[in-house]
Amino acid sequence: MLGRVKVALLSDCYLPRLGGIEVQVHDLAAHLVARGHEVEVFTATPGDHGERWGATQVVDGVRVHRLALRLPWDLPVNPLAPLQLRDRLAGFDVAHVHIGVVSPFAVDSAFLTMRMGLPTAMTWHCMLDRFAPVVSGLRVVRRWAERGMAMSAVSGVAAAPLRRVVGSAARVSVLPNGIDVAAWTPPRVASGDGTVRIVTAMRLARRKRPVPFMRVLRRTRALVPAEIPITVEVLGEGPDRSQVERYLAEHDMTGWVSLPGRVTRDDLKARYAAADVYVSPGELESFGIAALEARTVGLPVIGRQGSGLGEFVVDGVNGYLTRDDDDMAAALARLASDPALRAGMIAHNIARPPTQDWASVAAAAEAEYERARTAGVRR
Repeated sequence: MLGRVKVALLSDCYLPRLGGIEVQVHDLAAHLVARGHEVEVFTATPGDHGERWGATQVVDGVRVHRLALRLPWDLPVNPLAPLQLRDRLAGFDVAHVHIGVVSPFAVDSAFLTMRMGLPTAMTWHCMLDRFAPVVSGLRVVRRWAERGMAMSAVSGVAAAPLRRVVGSAARVSVLPNGIDVAAWTPPRVASGDGTVRIVTAMRLARRKRPVPFMRVLRRTRALVPAEIPITVEVLGEGPDRSQVERYLAEHDMTGWVSLPGRVTRDDLKARYAAADVYVSPGELESFGIAALEARTVGLPVIGRQGSGLGEFVVDGVNGYLTRDDDDMAAALARLASDPALRAGMIAHNIARPPTQDWASVAAAAEAEYERARTAGVRR
């Protein structure tokens, strides 16, 4: 049983930037504090008012160390951060490093904590896939695991390539993203006008495939009987917005596909509660926290096979896991054309909340900290 510990959460990105890792680290900090631990966050992301280079502030009751440089677009990169990190990490019991595909701050932090002998857990929020041979060839991650770093990934599919990198050196756990089930189960809002409301939340960037998703929607509209009205909301911002807008204009889709931009969490919940189907078009989703939020609200979720959505979507039961874009369009058309099918999946999701509630996820994080501390004692 893990007693009270002092935990350092280290992440390249953090609030006020908005994204999966940022929100998850913020929420994990809050739930660890609620369980009696002392938690501080270390990040290369500037604060709301440009706080940088060693500034500290309290965000929602948690102390945040802003180790950011003044860079274009506030990029969360700072190779000088370890100069301050070493002293600031003194007195902590365990470090928890959160890493994505490109995470220089997290990598620097991991090198430092291992040199310091600070017990360290590392959670991978990305799909290694094509990067796995490079990571394996460098052998750094394997050496970290051999030296007792507790390795985890946010889903089984994200853990698989990491296990190949680590080999027999150590166990790789699954530490999923968490969700506040009670907060994400607002009352459903039925429109009653017969319109099928489709929603997605994504960063409008190439990796999330927003333009291919517009093609999926065109195919869906062609498959659904013309008398069934459809609307689509694509929530989020990003560098590919102009390409999406151009595609919508060129194909006369602006009347039924909208781009409201970035919205607050409360607004997101309200929009989900008024929708009928959620779609996640990304091919390399390591977990899919936005999809989990929609599933918790009750929405059927359509995503891709081999993605992290398989942690909470059962194909044909509460959504569909599709092979490719054509299969995704067919599944979306099936749900749009069959109100009884949609109602059945919504009822299933509401009656069976996801298992990734924060109580179980925070307990799993504590188990990772204990694993790291035990390995540290052995070392």
